Amino acid sequence: MTADPATRREIPDATVARLPDYLRALTDLAERGVASVSSEELGTVAGVRSAKLRKDLSHLGSYGVRGVGYEVEMLAHEISRELGLTQDRPVAIVGLGNLGRALAAYPGFVGRGFRVVALLDRDRQVVGQEIAGMIVGSVDDLEQIVTGNAVAIGVIATPAASAQGVCDRLVAVGVRSVLNFAPCVLSVPEGVAVRKVDLATELQILAFHEQRDVLAARECAPRLEVAP
Repeated sequence: MTADPATRREIPDATVARLPDYLRALTDLAERGVASVSSEELGTVAGVRSAKLRKDLSHLGSYGVRGVGYEVEMLAHEISRELGLTQDRPVAIVGLGNLGRALAAYPGFVGRGFRVVALLDRDRQVVGQEIAGMIVGSVDDLEQIVTGNAVAIGVIATPAASAQGVCDRLVAVGVRSVLNFAPCVLSVPEGVAVRKVDLATELQILAFHEQRDVLAARECAPRLEVAP
């Protein structure tokens, strides 16, 4: 069941961060023909405890049905709506190096509310090229291209030295959501949301967990006693 939207509380940031995981799990279940799912099953697929999942979904006003669970397609639609994915979100990617090209060609944007409408770069050898079915424009024309395509989200995949300047120009023409892949911290005014994706940091975190597991395995390994 779904509660009256007017009764919903503000959704905590931690819950918002987990909603895409729930949506991905629900999408996989729907593709397998699953019509309903329990909180335990959905939590297992999404990688969270069922109690945390139920608490997260209660912020959306969705409590499921006792003995039945959650309707997969309905819950997926509800989460998509909360995330703003039921509306078209035009995206511009600035910086068409290896990472920018990979993002431009990423098929996961299709059908999830995101539409890449503009590719921009400053390299004259790259400007004019066709990448992922689009012609790369010049950063010199950023304001005109972003405004003309009603870009809602700017993706920055430039070197660190260029990222802040690109961000400032995006914000100046009304972009209020920025996804930053550049290895730097961006300064933005209040009301602008920035998400930073640092691949090196993620690898360092994985290295920490790998090291911890190795040390734990050594501690648990049987020790050979040497006879006197």
